Amino acid sequence: MAKRKTSFVLCCNLFSVLLLLLLLAEVIQFPERVEAAGSPVKFLPGFKGPLPFELETGYIGVGDSDDVQLFYYFIKSESNPKSDPLILWLTGGPGCSALSGLIYEIGPITFEPVEYGAFTPAEYNGSFPSLVLNPHTWTKVASFIFLDLPVGTGFSYARTSAARQSDDLQASDHAYQFLHKWLNDRPEFLRNPFYVGGDSYSGIGVPIISKLIANGNEKGLEPFINLKGYLLGNPATFHGEYNYRIPYAHGMGLISDELFESLKRNCKGEYFDIHPSNTQCLNDRQTYDQMLDGINSVHILEPKCEMDSSRPQKWLGQRRSLDDMLYRGRLRCRFDWKKLSYQWAGDDKVREALHVRRGSIGKWKRCAVDALPFQKIVQNSIPYHANLSVKGYRSLIYSGDHDKWIPYISTEAWIRSLNYSIADDWRPWIVDGQVAGYTRTYSNKMTFATVKGGGHTAPEYKPVECLAMLKRWISYQPM
Repeated sequence: MAKRKTSFVLCCNLFSVLLLLLLLAEVIQFPERVEAAGSPVKFLPGFKGPLPFELETGYIGVGDSDDVQLFYYFIKSESNPKSDPLILWLTGGPGCSALSGLIYEIGPITFEPVEYGAFTPAEYNGSFPSLVLNPHTWTKVASFIFLDLPVGTGFSYARTSAARQSDDLQASDHAYQFLHKWLNDRPEFLRNPFYVGGDSYSGIGVPIISKLIANGNEKGLEPFINLKGYLLGNPATFHGEYNYRIPYAHGMGLISDELFESLKRNCKGEYFDIHPSNTQCLNDRQTYDQMLDGINSVHILEPKCEMDSSRPQKWLGQRRSLDDMLYRGRLRCRFDWKKLSYQWAGDDKVREALHVRRGSIGKWKRCAVDALPFQKIVQNSIPYHANLSVKGYRSLIYSGDHDKWIPYISTEAWIRSLNYSIADDWRPWIVDGQVAGYTRTYSNKMTFATVKGGGHTAPEYKPVECLAMLKRWISYQPM
C-alpha cells in the first residue's frame, strides 16, 4: 500500500514539474543565451575582411515586463558621428525586416549579384552569398538605427503569446520606448539632430512615432530627443490612395483613354472596391486587371515575377552589376537577387555574428506581412502630418515615379490636402548634370520630390540620386 502511495506521489510531482516546464517555455521561449544590448560586429560571413564601418546589434526590451524584444542594427556615420544626424529607420510591410532596408536600399553593404543558370528550385550550388560595399550608402552622412518593428519582424520576438499581438499604435509606442532606452544608454547622441525615417507602410508609423517624440519633449520627459523632423519614401498614408492607381496607369500609357473614361463614369471613385456597386464598373475593372496583369506593380518597367519566395536560384557565371544583368536578361528578376537574404540570414554563423539569441525565432523572413498577428487600425496618417507641421518640424517626402503600388500622384494629393502655400514651386532637381526628378517645397517645411525612374522604393533603383537627395535635405540645402 505504501509503495502505491509513493508511486502516486511521484507521478503527481512529475506531472507538476512537466506542467511548470511547459509554462516556463511559453513565457521565456528558452533562448540559449542572452547577449547584452549593443554588441559590436567586426566581421560578417560573406564579407572579406573586417567591416570598414562601425556596426552594433542587440535587443532592447519594451512593453509589459519587457516581453517584446526588439532587435536593431546600429551603424555610425562614416563622416562625423559626433555631430551628424541620427536616424531611426523602419522598413515597411508591416513585417519587413530592417535587414532588407539595410542591405537592399540604404545601408553600407549589399549582396553581390551573380548570373543564373537553369531555374532549379530543389537545388543550390552550395556557394555562400557574397557581401560587397554599397558606395551610395546613406550612412555616409548620418548614423542609422535600423529597427525590426513590429514584434515578429526580422529577429524581434515576443516572450509570451499575448506579446505577439500588435497594432499601429502599440508598435509606434514600442519604438518610442526603444528610443528612450537606447538613448539613455548612449547619452553621447542626445545632442545629434534626430529624425525618424522609413518607407512604404512606415508612412503610417513614422508620423505617429514622430508625434510621440514631440509630445514627450513638450511634457519634459527624459531623455529629451533632439527631433528635427522625419522623412518618408513611397509612403502608405491613407486608404483611398489605391484609387490613384488607375489614373496613374492611364497617365503612364498602360490603359486606353476609353477605358479610363469608362472607369471614371461607371465606378465613380470606387475603382478598387472589392465589390463594385454595378455591372458596368465590374466589367471595366476586369478589363483593367487584364491590361495590368503583366505589369510589375513596384516598378512598371521591370519584369513581373514572384515577389518574395525563399526558393533558391542556381547561380553561376561571370559577376556583373545588378542593373547590367537585368538589362541583359542574365538575371531573371530583381527578386531573385533578394532571395539571397534567406540563405544568408538563416545561416547559424550569420546569426552568431549578429548576436541573434538562439531559440528566439525560427525561420527568418524578409517580409512577414501575412504571418504577423498585426492589426492595421490607423487608416489615415494625414492628421499626424498636419500636427507635426503646426509644431514646425521639417519633412522630406519622396516617391519613385515608376511605382504603381503607391503612385506618386496619391502622395501629391494628400500633401495638397494640407493646404499649405508653396515656398519653392515645381522644378527639376539635378544630379551629375541630369534631371533626377522634380520637387516642390511648402511653407510648412515639407519637401516633396519625385525620383525619376525610381520604383517602390526609390533608393533601391536610383541609389546615386537618392544619396544626393538626402545629402542636400539633411544639410538644409536646396534640392
